[in-house]
Amino acid sequence: MGGKDGPTLISSVQRAFRLMEAVGAHEGGVPAKQLARETGLALATTYHLLRTMVHDGYVRKLDDGTFVLGEKLDALHGGSRDQAALSRVRPTLTELRDGLSAAAYLTFYEDGEIRVAEIVDGPKAPRVDLWVGFEDAGHATALGKCILRELDGDARAEYLSRHVLNDLTPRTITYRDELLRRLDAGSHGPAVTDIEEYSLGTSCVAVPVRQGDTIGALGISLRANRTACLDDAVSRLVATAERVSRRLSLTI
Repeated sequence: MGGKDGPTLISSVQRAFRLMEAVGAHEGGVPAKQLARETGLALATTYHLLRTMVHDGYVRKLDDGTFVLGEKLDALHGGSRDQAALSRVRPTLTELRDGLSAAAYLTFYEDGEIRVAEIVDGPKAPRVDLWVGFEDAGHATALGKCILRELDGDARAEYLSRHVLNDLTPRTITYRDELLRRLDAGSHGPAVTDIEEYSLGTSCVAVPVRQGDTIGALGISLRANRTACLDDAVSRLVATAERVSRRLSLTI
């Protein structure tokens, strides 16, 4: 524990981190006895900590009995990269929100699903009530339809085979052939719209973005009484999407 006047520290957590650092210093694997020597931990404590970290995926035990870092750390590292990328584009999304007085959204197609990566809203630009998750509403949102339009035929068909086209409002497209026809009909322009298809009283417009090979969409939502503003917003959306794609592509 920490000193009387210092912060309270959990010694077991400190030991686990020290052990993980020691494992990471040996890319080819390292036996438990060597880890105990390098960290100054009792052998029994080393085994207990390793068993826990192996169970949770932070360390992996190889067939020869040595230990290496596990896949869970790769996922954490990937998450930190994603957070860093979002931090680079958040000011751009804020500019978009303020310039159009509309909530801004950034979505990506990951692991076969359409997921929201970021929403930037405010008192004068409230977000739409996400009463149905984007994973189940790709057919009814401008952001989802924008991503579906960018997918190749096989990927689009695979996505639609796994998702029911539920009628979220009276305006929702619920027939696959009609959805595909509209996606193809809009392929000549940069933007895809959703006029009260996801939520009554709300209209949205979205354009494509990319993070490397990952397809995404950048969009805004407006109250339905401002639908006439959508066309004027497209040029700004396209310019902003280009900036977002460039910043997402940065590796540092």
